[in-house]
Amino acid sequence: MRRRRSWSACAAPSSRRASARSSRSATRSSRRIPGPDPLARQQVVNTSLGPERTITRSEEMKRNVVAMAVTGALVLAVAGCGGESDPSAPHETAPGFLAVADQSATAEGPVTIQMGFDASEVGGYDPQAAVNGQSWALYGLVYEPLVDVDENFNVVPRLASSWEQPDDTTYIFTIDTRATFSNGRALTVDDVVGSLNRLREGGTAWGAQVSSIASVTALDDQRVEVELSEPYTPLLAALANNPASILPMKEVEAGEIDLATEMLGTGPFVVKSHRQDKEWTFSRNAEYRNVKDVHITELQVEIATNEATRQAALREGSIAMTTFSGVDAVRLLANSGASVYSQQQTDFFTLSMNSLRPGSPLADQDLRFAINAAVDRQALSDAVFAGEAKATGITPSNLPGACDPADLPSAQLSHQEIVDLVKSSGYAGETLELVIYNSDPVLAQMAQVVQQQLDAVGVKVKIEQLDLATFLARGQQSPADLDMSLGALAGYSDAVMVSQLWNSAAGLTASFSQAHADLDALIVQAAGQPADETRAGILTDLCRTVDEYSDWVTLVHRPVVIGVNEDLLTIDLATDEGYNNVFRHLPTARLTKAAD
Repeated sequence: MRRRRSWSACAAPSSRRASARSSRSATRSSRRIPGPDPLARQQVVNTSLGPERTITRSEEMKRNVVAMAVTGALVLAVAGCGGESDPSAPHETAPGFLAVADQSATAEGPVTIQMGFDASEVGGYDPQAAVNGQSWALYGLVYEPLVDVDENFNVVPRLASSWEQPDDTTYIFTIDTRATFSNGRALTVDDVVGSLNRLREGGTAWGAQVSSIASVTALDDQRVEVELSEPYTPLLAALANNPASILPMKEVEAGEIDLATEMLGTGPFVVKSHRQDKEWTFSRNAEYRNVKDVHITELQVEIATNEATRQAALREGSIAMTTFSGVDAVRLLANSGASVYSQQQTDFFTLSMNSLRPGSPLADQDLRFAINAAVDRQALSDAVFAGEAKATGITPSNLPGACDPADLPSAQLSHQEIVDLVKSSGYAGETLELVIYNSDPVLAQMAQVVQQQLDAVGVKVKIEQLDLATFLARGQQSPADLDMSLGALAGYSDAVMVSQLWNSAAGLTASFSQAHADLDALIVQAAGQPADETRAGILTDLCRTVDEYSDWVTLVHRPVVIGVNEDLLTIDLATDEGYNNVFRHLPTARLTKAAD
């Protein structure tokens, strides 16, 4: 077992950009892909592992990724074009926004967009059971939570018109009495109470984020009291995600609706039809309290798994909007006439290592730590994401109070120290299987780079690609039926939230990791601490403890490229997104011209 190093405290994080939002009448000519260092301009903790980084890598390792890095550099060169004298300067149309909708556009009509893969959840359409970001984006068109977040991750009203916090463990929400379900029934406090109780008692993955709720009580016809068992600072941020949406509990409890197969919400759209892996059709909800702001009368969401197909559709003008996980879309769409934006997500990629599999060499913490240290995050970003994906610890690096990944213990080892640690760990040269799912093409590219980097330190890796259902099934066995896997997590809007997934009490790591009492204690401590310098220090220790154990290590953020045909649609696009919801501002998008 490795001995813990002494750790020095991180510098206090710098503040986020000012929250004031400028006029939405900014010119469209300023909208373009951000330059090569978008995080630098956002005044957050610097996570660049550039020349100052203490890790050294052999020339052999660098040569292993040079071909992919050259491709990434070409993409980055295109992304930096546009006549800006300072490539690191803001490319925002308004503070906090890459683009804003043209408020002078008043046309109404249908809109067609595309997405890369469909929602495919074990719980069907039930938002509380949804664990996929694609599902959150789709279901968020129909359902609404009590609160939301703005472009600066500040909590703002949604179904709760206001709230107060009398003490550290009590929240009182006043519901918006104008809210109505799409069947015409008014929202009640009983829907709120029933929904939150169902969520915290339902045993779903998202329930871990609200496990501190001890009781939910209706105080009168408009107010609901939420009592916590202990202080939990990110409660409001946890309630801002789609799985915490308020459901039609009267209909659910009467057996009049099956949430797995039907959707009934208070949001701006209703589902007309869904053909799995083909398309969704939504229509405007006539009962929506802000229906006057919804100009899309029908929304067609086509499922197009091939990125080249989506690029072609955007280029030819048959769709108004789509997204890409590969940054090469920037280069390929450079002269298409489409507007292309790189939105920074708090989401990040992870590498899990299964220490519970019988006979696995990964039971040795030294080997896991060596593998963690061998993954050069900057080289990974350069090779796969053109440098756009910044390294992160367990606290998403573009959130206030996040730790600096350059200070993590694994970032301090030289190439030779990593090689020596592999040899001393007792690793006998076994081939380790690295499992990925095939619905995200970026994972295959990442796996190849990781494979090359580990080979350079003497660890043999075989990549196995599975469909998502098989991937999840193998990972959820006890113990998991795999050695290592690559995946992605939502980073949310509070630096503490995602750490809850590492808490052994949540049960999400039980298939591949032993429980660590000291890590669990830090997670609980951070969750109960106000967002101040004390919490930042706790999060520093938390990041480093996760890094040392190396069961589930953090890699780089997931950048998302959004393509918009602004001859058809103008839309608000926030610079940062915390809940993987690329459709967040679709309800208030504006049609540039009326349908033919």
